[in-house]
Amino acid sequence: MTRKATIRTTHDDPELLARALEPDNTEEMETTVGDARELVTRIERETTGGLQSTVDDYVVNLDVACSIDRQTPNPSDADSSAGGRGVPTAARSDTNHEPNTQ
Repeated sequence: MTRKATIRTTHDDPELLARALEPDNTEEMETTVGDARELVTRIERETTGGLQSTVDDYVVNLDVACSIDRQTPNPSDADSSAGGRGVPTAARSDTNHEPNTQ
C-alpha cells in the first residue's frame, strides 16, 4: 500500500520557492503552484517511515528556501533612497544585528 502526503503552504512568491526546491525533489515528489499563492507538494512512499523521512526533509528544505528568500533583497523593492539597489537585507530580515548597548 502506498502512503501519501500533501503539503500546502502559502507564499508571496511560490514559483520562486518551487524552482528552489525542485533539485531536491525525489521521483516520489511533485511540487506545483496552486491558486492564491499556494505551493502544493505531493509525496508518495511505500512505507510510513519513508514518507515521514521525506516529509521531514522537504519541510527542512522549504524552511531554508523561505529563510533565504526573506534575506535576499528584491530589486522591485528599490526606492530612490537606495539608489536603485533594492532594500538592504537587514530591512527585510526579522533578525536585528545591532549591538546591544545596554
